[in-house]
Amino acid sequence: MSDDAPSNSGFAFRSQVRAGGERVLAFLAREYRHSDGATWAARLAAGEVEVRGVPARGDEVLRAGDVVVWHRPPWREEAAPLDYAVLLEDDALVAVSKPSGLPTLPGAGFLTHTLLTQVRLRYPGASPLHRLGRGTSGAVLFARTGAAGAALSRAWREHEVGKVYRALAVGEPPWETLDIRTPIGPVPHPRLGRVFAASPEGKPSRSVASVRERRAGATLLDVAIHTGRPHQIRIHLAAAGHPLVGDPLYGPGGLPHPDLPGLPGDLGYHLHAWTLDFTHPVTGQPVHVEAPPPRPLRGAD
Repeated sequence: MSDDAPSNSGFAFRSQVRAGGERVLAFLAREYRHSDGATWAARLAAGEVEVRGVPARGDEVLRAGDVVVWHRPPWREEAAPLDYAVLLEDDALVAVSKPSGLPTLPGAGFLTHTLLTQVRLRYPGASPLHRLGRGTSGAVLFARTGAAGAALSRAWREHEVGKVYRALAVGEPPWETLDIRTPIGPVPHPRLGRVFAASPEGKPSRSVASVRERRAGATLLDVAIHTGRPHQIRIHLAAAGHPLVGDPLYGPGGLPHPDLPGLPGDLGYHLHAWTLDFTHPVTGQPVHVEAPPPRPLRGAD
């Protein structure tokens, strides 16, 4: 493949209209904020957008229930590490270790350069039961059957899956263990409109951080999460005054940096999904999955 060759064969993005009365061009510019009105006008002129089964001009008035389809042509995706390690596999499940830099699911310009696509090349039909942020490495569990997926999704909802992460945080906290319960919800962001962060109006959230190793100016932590809010550990440690080393988005207080408007998918922070513990949906036996941490997140022991 040449440097300019597409990484994929294109994709049809579908968005359903909730309330009618808006014109197609205005809807697209609001729904997909990564592009401005002039860019969407050019895509409409190129015949890339379809409404009610026919190419849209842009001035059509949408009705509630309409589906707007953007047929994005093939594109060159950003490079990402595509290798992953298999930690566990049987007829019902597969657990893998995702490298930092590889998105779990399609989005933000990634389609084939995702863990989902790469895992399905080897395990067709496998479905992820959770997701990690692009910069987060570590264990991701996939179901290979509908029954296994349903059972484990129920276990996840009922907080029956144990999850422990490794994190490298700024500073040296005075505590050995801290139970963090800062609520998490959407807050304003200068580039995206809103992102998840610490918010008094947010949903209840709980993480328990334990010191594993103290270093000069930084601390290696084991963090058990009891809820699954977006970017929970990054937000909770920042809210506790110890943001992740290299985090481009969250600062003290668990809010986006006011002068450095990073994005949720930006890299640079140190976070690893270390262990998963759950009951096997077929055998009923306890399962422990462990993804070896990368070098910066390994302790001296």
